Amino acid sequence: MKYLFLGILLIACAGIYAQELPKTIPTGPIIKAEENKTGFPILKKEETETESRFLRDKPKAIDLRENPNNLLTAGDAIKEKWDKDKAAKEEYRNDQSLGNVVTTGKFVEVYCRDHEYVDGDRVKVIVNGQVVNPNLTLEGGFTPIMVVLQDGFNSIEFVALNQGTSGPNTAELRVVNTKGEQVAKKEWNLLTGAKAQLIVVKN
Repeated sequence: MKYLFLGILLIACAGIYAQELPKTIPTGPIIKAEENKTGFPILKKEETETESRFLRDKPKAIDLRENPNNLLTAGDAIKEKWDKDKAAKEEYRNDQSLGNVVTTGKFVEVYCRDHEYVDGDRVKVIVNGQVVNPNLTLEGGFTPIMVVLQDGFNSIEFVALNQGTSGPNTAELRVVNTKGEQVAKKEWNLLTGAKAQLIVVKN
């Protein structure tokens, strides 16, 4: 009888202790045990669906060639409105040098546009003595020209076919190498018949 009473007492105490224990709800991430090279388990945090992919993925490199608009600077983003070009000066009758660019790539990409008053300026494009575009109209946005380079010196010439309806023949020129890097930014102001020349040296 004494043992029966003791058993009932132990069962009752266990029930009371179990009721007093707080209930636990898992709130943290799941932890997995994995074995390393030594054979001992290591802990690894399992990725959750809410984890940002940007923390794991490397950002994609920006290539200016994917979108010519990337060639525009912050100042260019706001389109300037011109009522007319600069005044045509006698000095614009002379040929203009746009300098030299050095590269090791097989080609460069040349982008040009009328960066002032868009009034129908036109140019002839000549690469190493060969006409690649006999009549290119300069628009407000960039027009791309692919130039395959020969070893050594390469001449790229822009001959003004007219002066549009206002002032000289005006243009902005940008040059991009095979890595998508801008390596030159130039401008010209030409009277009809004058030319602007850029030299690209391929090493």
